[in-house]
Amino acid sequence: MNRFGKIWNTITTVLVAIVVIFAVLLVGVRVIGFKTYTVISGSMEPNYHVGSIVYVKPVDPFTLKENDVITFMLDEKNIATHRIIEVLPDDEDPSVVRFRTKGDANNVADGNPVHCENIIGKVVFTIPVLGYISNFIQHPPGMYFAIAAVFVLVLLVFLPGMIFKDDNKEKEGAEKENDE
Repeated sequence: MNRFGKIWNTITTVLVAIVVIFAVLLVGVRVIGFKTYTVISGSMEPNYHVGSIVYVKPVDPFTLKENDVITFMLDEKNIATHRIIEVLPDDEDPSVVRFRTKGDANNVADGNPVHCENIIGKVVFTIPVLGYISNFIQHPPGMYFAIAAVFVLVLLVFLPGMIFKDDNKEKEGAEKENDE
């Protein structure tokens, strides 16, 4: 293989590795039970920046404690990620627990305690900026761009291999003809 072929293989290998890493970080983690959410407000700054992606693992609400960061349903359409500042057991119903939460950047606690049934999970880790990329490729035109990029990447990986193989076969054929 010539020098151009080696450089081309290196470049395409790096590009494929980047695509695979993004795929694992955005989709593959769901296989092991994580859910991903993009931070869209500054309420958790400086610990969770706007545009970060948070990885949330479902947990038993009764294992949560103060200072845990949780993701929960505010209502049918809205989700929030805030820190627990107080655990509020229900004296009348031991199967219920509520949590007083607060965004790290907020001056006051959230208005209503979070009911245990609204807990999605506990934040395990975060990756800055990845939320911007995730949101971009999940909606048009970013989705079309991502599909086109994967298509081009497949072409970049396989097309040169076919061209180089053809060149080698032609050289081998020419050598055999000269030998005869």
